[in-house]
Amino acid sequence: MMTSVDTDLIRVLADPLRLRIVTLLAHETLCTTHLVEETGAKQTNLSNHLKVLREAGVVETEPCGRFTYYRLRPEVIGALAGQFSDLAETARNTAEANLKRSCP
Repeated sequence: MMTSVDTDLIRVLADPLRLRIVTLLAHETLCTTHLVEETGAKQTNLSNHLKVLREAGVVETEPCGRFTYYRLRPEVIGALAGQFSDLAETARNTAEANLKRSCP
């Protein structure tokens, strides 16, 4: 059985600032102003990263007056964690069975 991991989502989360945003949003729902304060990033740069996270389905938005709040979608992170867990299980099974391809 071939097990793969969502490489597009890994690319999205591989950026240090986006990973920092995701980590912050795991603890609480925040608006852009809060995220600028917490990360020290410029508002335009942060907005671009939030757009990438939103388009990837990692975060969702909640309008609140003139502010937009961002919330992490835990099911997306959980699905990715599940894919890594499946990959680890495949590797364990491969090691136990001592599977290796012979050289030509």
